[in-house]
Amino acid sequence: MSSSATKLERATAEQAIREIVEQLLGELGNPGALEEFARKESGAHLERDLGLGSLERVELMLRLDKYFSVHLPETVVAEADTVSDLAQAVLQQTGRAQSDSHYDAVSAAPNVVRQAGCQGIAEELREKLARAETLTEIIGIRGRADADAAHIYLCEEDGGARTITCGELFTRATAVAAELTRRGIAPGQTVAIMLPTSAEFFWTFAGTLLAGAIPVPIYPPFRADRIEEYAARQAAILRNAEARLLVTFRRAESVAKLLEPQVKSLRAVVTAERLASSGGPVAPPESETRPVEIASHRARADEIALLQYTSGSTGNPKGVVLTHVNLLANIRSMREAVHIHEDDVAVSWLPLYHDMGLIGAWFVPLATRIPVAILSPLAFLSRPERWLWAIHNHRGTLSPAPNFAYELCVRKIAETDIKGLDLSSWRAALNGAEPVRAETIDRFVEKFSPYGFRREALLPVYGLAEASLGVAAPAVGSGARVDQINRTRFENEGRAISVADDTASVIEFVSAGKPLPQMEVRIVNAAGQDAGERVEGRLFFRGPSATSGYYRNPEATRELVREDGWLDSGDLAYLADDEVYITGRAKDIIIKGGHNLYPQEIEEIAGRVKGVRTGCVVAFGVPDKTSGTERLAVAAEARDLREQERIAQDITREVSEALGLPPDIVVIIPAHSIPKTSSGKLRRSETRKLYLEGKLTKAPAPAWLQIGKLLAHGAFPRAVSAAKKVGRRGTEILYGVYALALFGIATFLVWAFLIPTRSRNFSAGVVHRASRILLRLAAIRVQIEGSKVLSEWTHSAPWIFAPNHSSYLDILTLLAILPARARYVAKGEIASMPLVNLIARRSGHFAFERASAQARIAQAEEVNEALRQGDSVVIYPEGTFTEIPGIRPFQLGAFKAAVDTGRPICPIALRGARELLRDKTYLPKPGRVTITFGPLIYPRAGESDWHEIVRLRDETREVIAQGAGESLL
Repeated sequence: MSSSATKLERATAEQAIREIVEQLLGELGNPGALEEFARKESGAHLERDLGLGSLERVELMLRLDKYFSVHLPETVVAEADTVSDLAQAVLQQTGRAQSDSHYDAVSAAPNVVRQAGCQGIAEELREKLARAETLTEIIGIRGRADADAAHIYLCEEDGGARTITCGELFTRATAVAAELTRRGIAPGQTVAIMLPTSAEFFWTFAGTLLAGAIPVPIYPPFRADRIEEYAARQAAILRNAEARLLVTFRRAESVAKLLEPQVKSLRAVVTAERLASSGGPVAPPESETRPVEIASHRARADEIALLQYTSGSTGNPKGVVLTHVNLLANIRSMREAVHIHEDDVAVSWLPLYHDMGLIGAWFVPLATRIPVAILSPLAFLSRPERWLWAIHNHRGTLSPAPNFAYELCVRKIAETDIKGLDLSSWRAALNGAEPVRAETIDRFVEKFSPYGFRREALLPVYGLAEASLGVAAPAVGSGARVDQINRTRFENEGRAISVADDTASVIEFVSAGKPLPQMEVRIVNAAGQDAGERVEGRLFFRGPSATSGYYRNPEATRELVREDGWLDSGDLAYLADDEVYITGRAKDIIIKGGHNLYPQEIEEIAGRVKGVRTGCVVAFGVPDKTSGTERLAVAAEARDLREQERIAQDITREVSEALGLPPDIVVIIPAHSIPKTSSGKLRRSETRKLYLEGKLTKAPAPAWLQIGKLLAHGAFPRAVSAAKKVGRRGTEILYGVYALALFGIATFLVWAFLIPTRSRNFSAGVVHRASRILLRLAAIRVQIEGSKVLSEWTHSAPWIFAPNHSSYLDILTLLAILPARARYVAKGEIASMPLVNLIARRSGHFAFERASAQARIAQAEEVNEALRQGDSVVIYPEGTFTEIPGIRPFQLGAFKAAVDTGRPICPIALRGARELLRDKTYLPKPGRVTITFGPLIYPRAGESDWHEIVRLRDETREVIAQGAGESLL
């Protein structure tokens, strides 16, 4: 046979073996090994990279023997390092390396793709993405299987674009995750991300997810004259989120550090550049953290994937809790509603700290395999035509934006700036995040239809962060549906009665379409009942993408989540032909003389007055003590304050003509006076509050004074914190030296005491009593939970005790608590420690050599024999430990011993030892260790040995994880 045919045969054998290895790894439930295998494939080291120990190798060999109809020699079990080695061994055993018959046999292998064309690979990738349960899984799938695909085109000011592939995102995110772990950020802890639109934002966010932490995007500072207000708002959010780390960029680092003294949970402020470098020197918080390797965190579908903070008061931050289930349910509903396919291209300038920009413009493309071109918000606001040119250049088909963006394009873009523009590719211009104005739609279509834009492409949508973004959307290609209704009947009765176009008293609302798939919507009246067709009420929604509530804010959660899973959006709306028409925010409605006035309409009218800054008008109600109703107030920013009298008169006239009643108060104020949210929405409640306090027209203090106040405010807490830290650290060092000396003395005394004896029981009893005394002298308290389980030991021994392993302190604690006669399986490395080695040998403990697979198989029989002789055995299934919280993948030795001997597993969960003596630290701390004994788990007779071993492992691991309060890694 030719050399090329031999190579083909070998490659096919390797492919079959890869499938078998992948199936085995899947059964073992080790996602980190699967990721490493996907990356290195045939070059992955079976033990070092994939965690396949001697027992797993034996199972693998049995499967290879059966599949290839060969009998691999035992040396292969011990000596094969990679899939390539296994393929070589298989070919040698068949004796048919020069024939095609084996190649034909391999072709019958299940799951082996012989003709892996692009279409087959793409279909397999789509299936994997469809089955994915978490965003973390999607990032990994695309990063490995779709590595070369262009994911993000980051548009730059010069018109060029930087391409970020899925592979680069995954690689850099992995580096960020490693650095977060090195800095002591544990799964479930929060990381605040204060970054502008940039490449660093994407891999910082993705890296936070890969590390198992919870990303909290917050908006970066933009205006120096509002720095004090900004610091107060962000500090409140960081305190509520209990952020452990704040990631920012170099220009904002000094501002970010102003927040540090105001947030007790915050360990450090770091730039995204340093975080992504993964490996620079780090000052560990409280001298606890040391460089560690990243553990692969396997996120669960119900874990929190994101805290999305909504616009709210500084004293009551509302962090919307969004799980992976929530996000993926909404993403898939939006994909179905908008008919997203892989030929689409998204374009966005939306801020990434806002749900519409983060979820709609990034997560959706990520999960649906479409590229996205992204501009910064400032690039759009300074030159709106950049958004349209990005659609032109990238042939964008999907692009979302709030109503004001479409209005800005109409008002600000000159014809000379868009000569040659082609918008014909734009099939879904999503308009949401704020009230959609019919006038804006008409003006946008009129101006840009000559450039290929189609009216039916403009799709008003409705959503909110509490729903993971989308709630309702019209059918693709249907365009915007405008409802003209009788103003008087609506304002007085709340009924949306349709009227003819030529009726004088008309108010218009735009349809947001029908509820998304899996989303339910109902309109509720004041009595809590369904309002009925064309009757205004509060919009309630529910579905799999709905949040469970606000993070650490039970009061706000109670107001949001109602009976039977319904959530109160806080918005007013009505239903007509099953379509949703949003009429306004319930809290913003102005009630004047029995009429419901809608601030958005008033603001639109006043905003058309010459000299008023676009989008800088707020209408609100203020109490009128004499009449018992509300007075209508309008605050508007003027371009030139010298015209404030004329502007006020024009606003009064325009509002009076449109609504039939004039505003009671018109306040003309300087530019940048009206407070807005991070996403540019008007903060009506805050504007009203400032007006009532007489602060609306008051100019803010100079930036230098605001910064000075913040520094002064944080100086004392910083000094106190530093003093406490120094004192605490000094005390810890003194105690650590004492405890270490205590351990050294005790070890020496026990060693000396045991030299002359040869009695295993006597030696084990001495070690047991010495361990109890040592813990007491070291002020380490031990709390036992589930002690009734241990009380059964004398009646049903021997057992296999299977504890988690988080610290060297685990061993000392168990020596003091478990029966003295229990024999421990220790690492062979104790042979290099003479004192410890003698104590272990005298007490009858096992010291196993890990380097030799054959030796480990022989030593496993020693454990089985000890169990048959009535000795209980303590085996640490994790094998080793790190400072990373979480239960590591289990080795199978303990569970094979249980199946071989029929003896039960006793799961033991230790909690607290890691905090008292972390890996790679030498000085312990005083404190408490909790030991929880789980129920005995017996092997089932008559079951397949392999599947029974895996079952015992999985059940034991779940019990230990629950008792230890740590996630499965």
